[in-house]
This record gives sequence, structure tokens and C-alpha cells, in this order.
Amino acid sequence: MTTTPPYSAADLVLTKRGLRFAGRLLPCSIGKGGISRNKREGDGATPTGLHHIVGMLYRPDRMARPNAWARPTGPGDLWSDDSHDSHYNTLVTAPYGFSHEHLRRADPLYDLVLILDWNWPNATPGKGSAIFIHQWRRPGYPTEGCIAFDRRDLQWLAARVEPGSRVIVPDLA
Repeated sequence: MTTTPPYSAADLVLTKRGLRFAGRLLPCSIGKGGISRNKREGDGATPTGLHHIVGMLYRPDRMARPNAWARPTGPGDLWSDDSHDSHYNTLVTAPYGFSHEHLRRADPLYDLVLILDWNWPNATPGKGSAIFIHQWRRPGYPTEGCIAFDRRDLQWLAARVEPGSRVIVPDLA
């Protein structure tokens, strides 16, 4: 028999229809690899489990600060996704010799990013990096493992979450 975990109104809970938070159901996209109990680098899956929001980044040249604890990104801000790097799955700065993602992109996907504690702060190489909540390309378009939203919904969410807010990704199979 499966029991339902005790959720609170402050939890962000992924469902088959979207993400439930603060009495609202927000449409979202997940990883192209679906939901996975065995997340690994490059599989495109969104990892199951109880996650926490540990950071918020935003582009100050494209939007106002979404929350008092949000940190602005600069042109040299990167995220290490190289499992051979001692700084794997952390914020790093250019120039950088290992594989990484640019946090300041030409497109708006990372204009606002909520960082989840997946495989963080002590990353296991190959277990997956950069599980973010960010803006989607368009409705239903999958991510590389992140959870993505419409820009307005993402800004609404960012204004209401706190550091440590729980993000629950159940096995929806």
C-alpha cells in the first residue's frame, strides 16, 4: 500500500497536470526523459524526491529583483556540469576550463532561475547537475531535466517562495 506524503500548503508539488503551490495549479514542463528515480548526467530526466530551493538567480538587465534574497547574474556566471570537475554542479565564473552552462543566455530561459538542491552541495559525479526551475521555451516543450514555467507564472512563484521551500517530485508513473 502506498501512502501520500504529508504535504503542506507551502510545498511545491508536481502533479500530472502541473505544479501545485499556494492554492494554484501552474502548468509546467519537465525533462524530456520523464521522471526518474535514478537520475544521471545527460539523461534529460527530472529526478523524483523531496528537493529544496537553495538559490534564486535573475538577470538584472531584463527584470527587477523578483524577491529580496535573489542574486543577480553577471556575464561571467556559469554552472559546472562536468563530472570530472571538483566544482561539479556549482556556480562558477568565466573563464572556465571545464564543461559548463552559461547562466546569461541569449534566450530568456535563465532570466530567472530557482536552484534546487539536487546532488548539491556535495555532488556525486555523474548523478546529474543543474536541476533548476526556470522559464519554458513554450508550453509542453520538455527541458533537460528541469521544471519550466510560463514567465508570468515563474515570476509569481519566485515572489512567494523562500530559501528551503520544498519541491516534491513524486514518481508519477
